[in-house]
Amino acid sequence: MALVGYMHRDLVEQRQWLTEEEYKEGLALAQLAPGPLAAQLGIFIGFVHYGFLGALFTGLAFVLPSFIMVVLLGIIYQAYGGLTWMREVFYGVAACVIGIIAISAYKLTIKSVGKLNFVAVRSNWLLWLFYLLAAAVTVVTQQEQILLFIGCGLICMLVKAPPVKLKRPAAFSIIALAGTGFWTCSGSTLLRIGLFFLKAGAFVFGSGLAIVPFLHAGVVNDYHWLTENQFVDAVAVAMITPGPVVITVGFIGYLVNGFPGAAVAAAATFLPCFLFTVILAPSFKKIARNRSIKAFVDGITAAVIGALVGSVIIIGLRSIIDWPTAVIAVTSGMLLVYVKKIQEPYLIMTAALIGILIKSF
Repeated sequence: MALVGYMHRDLVEQRQWLTEEEYKEGLALAQLAPGPLAAQLGIFIGFVHYGFLGALFTGLAFVLPSFIMVVLLGIIYQAYGGLTWMREVFYGVAACVIGIIAISAYKLTIKSVGKLNFVAVRSNWLLWLFYLLAAAVTVVTQQEQILLFIGCGLICMLVKAPPVKLKRPAAFSIIALAGTGFWTCSGSTLLRIGLFFLKAGAFVFGSGLAIVPFLHAGVVNDYHWLTENQFVDAVAVAMITPGPVVITVGFIGYLVNGFPGAAVAAAATFLPCFLFTVILAPSFKKIARNRSIKAFVDGITAAVIGALVGSVIIIGLRSIIDWPTAVIAVTSGMLLVYVKKIQEPYLIMTAALIGILIKSF
């Protein structure tokens, strides 16, 4: 969401490369289709002005810098992760990340589900029901349930904007679319990585943080590729580096299967969002007016954000292990709320220093 705001400031207000109308069209399309929001908006901007090649090069430019950074951090993490100083750094960073994600989840809730007052809850009662259901199911099962998301989308569509003809293909078109070990890799693992992250890119809607519960369920609970601490570290690395939060997939892929794993994970995650944007962009105006599709996406978004809240609870219970980490998490969240100009990377670096000081003394 922060990147989307910066893109409006830079491209519309300052450089005037885009009109307000073009920006709004791109943002609406990015919200309709699955995949990381900011990346889709960037790809749409490239497509509008320079077609397929514009979308391709804009997408690569958007992802490559932060991908290179997380791979370098993955090399350092693999080589020195067992050292005391690295554990001390992530002692503070992990708690800070929980605070950041919690506030981000709250902001997403307010923006996409509704405000926390009686009138708003009553008017959006169905979305709140999906939100709470997904949060509860995520906490209990400790997994993200894709079928639950799709079910919420379908119910919302049937309740709010049922298609004139249920068999009409247009109403369901979105469902149909729906030493360092650098070079060391396993072919079978690489295939599993590709399939898993391809599914992640195809079924996650909205903010990059929405992918966190899906990744947690897969890489920690199902495949056991990473430990709980390694997963929190991976999210922290994504927070440290500029660019989309989703780029954490590159760090995860590197830890699991070296550089080939990082490349396959990143490519598989961003490929669906690229294809959805390029395919939908030409006919976007017609699709965007379809009330049934809008209702379907509203239902899915509410459930996804609920799952994000559930994942914050799960990971928080495992990362906040004592009173210093609790203080770091709460303070990080409070600073983001009350100090408007503070940036997440500064919080992360401060938390890292605090972690070193606490563990040293």
